[in-house]
Amino acid sequence: MTSAAVLAGGVGAARFLDGLVCVLAPGDVTAIVNVGDDMEWAGLHISPDLDTVTYTLAGLVNPETGWGLTGESRRTLDRLSQLGGPDWFMIGDLDLATHLYRTHRLSQGEPLSAITRDLTARLGLQCAITPVTDDRLRTVVETDNGELAFQDYFVRRRAADRVHSLRFDGAESARPAPRVVEALDECDVIVIAPSNPFLSIDPLLSVPGLRELVATNRSRVAAVSPIIGGAAVKGPAADILQSLGHDVSALGVARLYADLAGVFVLDEADAPLAAAIEEETAMRVVVMPTLMTDSEAKQALAEGTLRAALNAG
Repeated sequence: MTSAAVLAGGVGAARFLDGLVCVLAPGDVTAIVNVGDDMEWAGLHISPDLDTVTYTLAGLVNPETGWGLTGESRRTLDRLSQLGGPDWFMIGDLDLATHLYRTHRLSQGEPLSAITRDLTARLGLQCAITPVTDDRLRTVVETDNGELAFQDYFVRRRAADRVHSLRFDGAESARPAPRVVEALDECDVIVIAPSNPFLSIDPLLSVPGLRELVATNRSRVAAVSPIIGGAAVKGPAADILQSLGHDVSALGVARLYADLAGVFVLDEADAPLAAAIEEETAMRVVVMPTLMTDSEAKQALAEGTLRAALNAG
């Protein structure tokens, strides 16, 4: 049986994983999820990427947004707004239960990884979903308007600020969560999901030892481009590539992953870039449809990525 570990963050990763658990036994899949987006909001600990991955794989995610729960309401948030409380971050009434549960257990000294494991088990998930670390790790974005906490940049200000640099508070002292190193060491394939390289993948790799571990296993690592035809499928990846001085293309992303991945998965729209990517990065490029528009497309991308990585190894 083939096993896979996926470096994951946000909607693109969640959709890829949704396809992956259909082509592999779910118990052979480990999602190692970004927590740089985590925040404290109205006294609650919010883990957006963990929740997006969990809700998606449980079949509960809002299909219109790709995050949050389907059938959600916002009476609590509306009432909070009327009382003058913080209302800029969308917390639905059903979603609120997750944050209350997580925050309560964290307040009792339990680690985020154990709480996540219990949450996913209660939802009937057989794959492993784990935060990259149980320690506090926060993405900070340097912009024209100064340093912004990630959710201030991304949600409150709608990613409108030009990004000059990023740093990951707490990374220096963070340790990988239990099972993270083992999953990366023991799996047959490591996938860098089609997530934002800067906001979703770099926080994972900032945990000491993880970048080196992935690079050491480069021959069995496949990276899926989140850029198609010079544009991001979702989010500000293209804008950040430009503002940080990178080529706004799949080639620009490939350069970021050249030392980490042996295989680069490229959308058909970018097939003309394949030769340049292979020549410049020494990655083997595999061209296939990467836009995950439905279940069949998700599964086809997951299956093709696995096959490419296994053949490379």
